[in-house]
Amino acid sequence: MNERDALRAIAADLPHAGDDAAVVDGTVITTDMLHERTDFPPGTTRYTAGWRAVGASLSDVAAMGAAARAAVAVYADEAFDPDELDAFVAGAVDVCEAIDAEYVGGDLDEHVEFTTATTAIGDVTDAGPVTRGGARPGDALCVTGEWGRSAAALRLFKSGSDEAVERANELFRFAPRVADGLALAGTATAMMDSSDGLARSCHQLGEASEVGIEIERDAVPVHPAVEELAERSAERFELAAHFGEDFELVCAVPEDEVDEVEEACPAGLTRIGTVVEESDEGGPRVLADGEPLPDRGFTHGDE
Repeated sequence: MNERDALRAIAADLPHAGDDAAVVDGTVITTDMLHERTDFPPGTTRYTAGWRAVGASLSDVAAMGAAARAAVAVYADEAFDPDELDAFVAGAVDVCEAIDAEYVGGDLDEHVEFTTATTAIGDVTDAGPVTRGGARPGDALCVTGEWGRSAAALRLFKSGSDEAVERANELFRFAPRVADGLALAGTATAMMDSSDGLARSCHQLGEASEVGIEIERDAVPVHPAVEELAERSAERFELAAHFGEDFELVCAVPEDEVDEVEEACPAGLTRIGTVVEESDEGGPRVLADGEPLPDRGFTHGDE
């Protein structure tokens, strides 16, 4: 059973499971776990790991349209190297400061591999939280930022050169889209972060909102690093849409409000498609250029 199947299995007992964060009395709270084997390629510095791990939870806060307040982390490893631990904390502090939040500590533990579990909290604004379940036919399907940076980073990590690994670490240190989430709150009808990839996020948002989605491949904004590393357009789309771990926002926005909210998003907002009626005949939920877009992306538990 993979991560998504497990979530569906417990949904009957946890009716609010499925959004990027829980909402409790105006506070959003979310938690994540990352492992060396699945999340940190060889060459990932502890500074990058601290930034990326805490950033993943802050991205969930962003996806709810909330203001990030604070984060904590569990740091577990076979042994505690003081330089590595200091670097991890520095990365965690810096990513929090980048979005006006605070890193306030955590816990230490021993483990068979480097593992970190992070938790972030934030405050819902007067606009209220944005869930995955409100998209309506006729809405524009939009995304923040540029896509494929993590896929490009993995290729650079694998190349092994010092210069490539340094560049890969830079790409892995993404900026959580908290400011963009706040700009979209009150306007977006549905929103989520893209930790599992663009294609899978479209399927998840469509499923939660009981709608279909049609996107245009050429409309997806591809990160320059992908343009440099991928030779063919099909390969560029594969890296941008299916790899995952980019931590951008995917959202549905009313057609007549796209231009206004686009101007308010610091990372940029790009329309890549349209929300449509769900197929009555059980057809594909998500189409790209008229063809079914596979529900394929990053999933913990897949080997």
